[in-house]
Amino acid sequence: MTDTPKRPVPQPGILKIAPYVPGRSDTPAGVKLVKLSANESPLGASPRAIEAVREAAGRIEIYPDGSSRELRVALGEVHGLAPERIVCGFGSDDILHLLAQVYLGEGDEAVMSQYGFNVYPIITRGASAEIIMVPETDYRADVDALLAAVTPRTRILFLANPNNPTGTYLPIAEVERLQRGLRPDILFVLDSAYAEYVTAEDYSEGIDLVNASDNVVMVRTFSKMGIAGERVGWMYGPDHVVDAVNRIRGPFNVSLSGQAAAAAAARDVAFTAKLRDHNARWRSWLTAALQSNAIRVPPSQGNFVLALFEDVATAKAAFAALRDKGLLVREMHGYGIPDALRISIGLEEHMRAVVEILKAFGAPGASN
Repeated sequence: MTDTPKRPVPQPGILKIAPYVPGRSDTPAGVKLVKLSANESPLGASPRAIEAVREAAGRIEIYPDGSSRELRVALGEVHGLAPERIVCGFGSDDILHLLAQVYLGEGDEAVMSQYGFNVYPIITRGASAEIIMVPETDYRADVDALLAAVTPRTRILFLANPNNPTGTYLPIAEVERLQRGLRPDILFVLDSAYAEYVTAEDYSEGIDLVNASDNVVMVRTFSKMGIAGERVGWMYGPDHVVDAVNRIRGPFNVSLSGQAAAAAAARDVAFTAKLRDHNARWRSWLTAALQSNAIRVPPSQGNFVLALFEDVATAKAAFAALRDKGLLVREMHGYGIPDALRISIGLEEHMRAVVEILKAFGAPGASN
């Protein structure tokens, strides 16, 4: 006979979870904060989204639409999708949690790349399953290694494309090869959170792959497009996945203002293009201005770059030097890359300030 616990006991696997740790937001007293640690929009929000939130403020006494219908319609218009195959959530994290709850359980496994988004292990273990982290090749997901890690217990494969925090991506031909190598009962979760910022011609966000497959879902977010504070994400997938997710989704999981802001932001394609153009210019500039024998920057397709230093001590010193001037970037200990810093693309003045400080750590700087 076993002893009765003296307090409630969490489900197996919960206490194995390493809690998600956001980037720091503190600077020395009297120093103005410039936040380059969270991959937020440097240009603010779409004016249309701001106006939509103001209008929604006059209706906050009512519940939001339980299915985010108008938002799904807007997404359908902009991306050419059937609204009934879209599920919206409280950020893309909400969607990812729901998928894990639906398709994972005790004894199951989910597969991800070594430096993939660190929410994947949290949601996997939260569903009492095990996460299998697969080594990358030069900070890039390795299709052959991912497929070799699949076992009879595998139920989900997560792929962030482009990946956070490395910024690297897989061309659509490699993504399709990965999907073809999976059993049909394995759900392929294609996390395209940074799709709006990709300029590579051989990239695809995954819509065609979802349309051609029965085991692929594409997950997206508005957080990188200027409305991170409203926490809105969405998923496009097969009817049977949408049906299963909707059965456990909270009926009011996207706020009134969030739905309004996201629908307006989705339709403001001119603002999205402005964000993409700004990001492409300064991402290329920052990469060239940092790249050297002392600092390595893997080619990024996100709205950030990963700066790899010679050692952990140098990365810590670089972080401190930036922080002393109010420039907060993201340390990478939580991702297992302690010799690196992730730097979000900001305004021109902020990018130039970062480079000026990092010259002391080997950055060559830029001629313009």
